[in-house]
Amino acid sequence: MFDLDGTLADTLADIAAAANHALGTLGHAPIELPRYRYLAGQGLHSLMAEALDADHADKIDEGMAAFRAYYAEHYIDHTRPYAGIPDLLDELTRRSVPMTVLSNKPHPATQTVMAEVFGKWKFDMILGHRPGTPLKPDPASALEITRELKVEPARWVYVGDTKVDMETATAAGLFAVGVTWGFRDEPELVASGAKVIIHDPMELLAWI
Repeated sequence: MFDLDGTLADTLADIAAAANHALGTLGHAPIELPRYRYLAGQGLHSLMAEALDADHADKIDEGMAAFRAYYAEHYIDHTRPYAGIPDLLDELTRRSVPMTVLSNKPHPATQTVMAEVFGKWKFDMILGHRPGTPLKPDPASALEITRELKVEPARWVYVGDTKVDMETATAAGLFAVGVTWGFRDEPELVASGAKVIIHDPMELLAWI
């Protein structure tokens, strides 16, 4: 079970461009790219709430709408798989290992990015954030995937790049693997429950 942003794909530049476009429409200055490493990953509402200061909380919905409109046209301008991810997915496919994705990115965008960027590989289930379902780190969607594929949680490896991912895995009873090529740093991953840290995608194979 993979996270998407910061784990399978480097989506940061496209997320930042959409968010800065939204901020611009609201009359706010853009935010530098590195800061989006810490704003992304907890859902669009959280991203926009943190990008806007507390005095402009009434603009969150407007900002989200502007983000979605821009991102729908520019979601893969710069988005690419991280180095080594295609080789990993090839090998997991060769071994017939079931693969799924669970992201806090809105569900339609998750489905679209996966189809456009990872369409050559078969994923057994792909879930983004859907209205009426809780965001990660709530384990509900992770457990939904385990039930649908009829594989008990203890047999799953969850691969992600943020505190939210490690907390999701822990709450759902999955084996938490933190990756260091994504949006966050190793200390955060270790502190939030990573059982293993990997620095190259192919290192994952040792834990399958």
